This record gives sequence, structure tokens and C-alpha cells, in this order.
Amino acid sequence: MNKFYWLPNCSTCVKAKKFLDANGIEIKELRDIKANKLSRAEVEKLVELIGGADKFFSRRAIKYRELGLNKREVPSEEMLDLMTNEYTFIKRPVLVINDKVIAGFSEKTYAEFLQK
Repeated sequence: MNKFYWLPNCSTCVKAKKFLDANGIEIKELRDIKANKLSRAEVEKLVELIGGADKFFSRRAIKYRELGLNKREVPSEEMLDLMTNEYTFIKRPVLVINDKVIAGFSEKTYAEFLQK
């Protein structure tokens, strides 16, 4: 089942969605992660599928700098807590196809991901 986790007002997410549409990738579940937050279990599952919290954690979030997280090493368990409690710490968009996950977007990485 193809799932797409995004923010409808995020320009990167919109670009990714347009890319998927243009390439005929049907999304079965489209989920706004601000309006419909991910549970801790969902975050943990996605982190497991992507290969680690660091690949799923966004260091671009404004709160990342506000909380001084950029000045220290953030352990995986803390990343999980932050992503569960605040959607802005989730690297987005998130595309799930079967049990494969990619977070973030560039046309090149999506094209490579879709060929696997």
C-alpha cells in the first residue's frame, strides 16, 4: 500500500506529490501529519523501515535551533520523542511503498527509490 505523509502547505511536499502524480504513482493513503499526528508506534515503525532515527529526523526545524539541539548530539531515543511530540521534527514528505520508506524529496532520489 502506498502512503504519503505530508503537509499540504509545504512547497517541497507539493513538489513531491506532483512528481508522484506525473509518474503515475497512486497514493492509497494521503496523510497530513499536522492535522493527523503520527503515534509513537507509527514513528518507531517508519524509523525501523528507513534504517534509523537520524534518517527520519529533520534538523531543518526551527525548533531544532531554538532548543539548542544543533549544539549537541541528539540520541535516537530523544529523536523519537521529539518526532512523536512535534511533527516539525519529521523529515518530510515521507513516502511508503510496501515496506520501503524515503523521507525528504528530490526528483533524483525519488526516481532512484521508485526503480528499486
